[in-house]
Amino acid sequence: MLEEIAGLFAGPGAAEYLGEPVTIGVHMRQAAVLAERAGAPDPLVAAALLHDVGHLLGAASHEHGGAGASWLARWFGPEVTEPVRLHVAAKRYLCATEPGYASLLSEESVRTLAAQGGPMTPDEAAAFEAHPHAAAALAVRRWDEAAKDPAGVPPPFGHFVTLLDRLADRPPRAPGGGTAR
Repeated sequence: MLEEIAGLFAGPGAAEYLGEPVTIGVHMRQAAVLAERAGAPDPLVAAALLHDVGHLLGAASHEHGGAGASWLARWFGPEVTEPVRLHVAAKRYLCATEPGYASLLSEESVRTLAAQGGPMTPDEAAAFEAHPHAAAALAVRRWDEAAKDPAGVPPPFGHFVTLLDRLADRPPRAPGGGTAR
């Protein structure tokens, strides 16, 4: 699991991030550092780190949250995957409900907002608020927007390996090293 995720950070994560001033991997690591500095619990730090993994998998902008969350669900529970799944919805929610939030968006984030459905309707916002992971997704979203600093140098991916390893759900091992079923 760690090798697969590390490979994504080293490969596609080294690429330009949709016109932003940092690579996508730097962006994701910056978001995780912001979560750490905020004292977020480990699953939320992991969600901040992995929130754009769907982009690394090649998913379209409007689908990357769901694609990333589905891929990550092989190893992580909903405390990690649901904020990843909902971080695009959180942007739409904040643009609809928080005056001035849209002015914080980068030019690229404004462009992708349109492709992602634009600001939520009141009914969509009410449904989002009712989701048990809405608050976590909002936190990830705020770190996401703040994590585009070209002067910011986050720690390498290896800094987060122990945290990810600790959070990973794995099938129990059978005697002899095989996976028990």
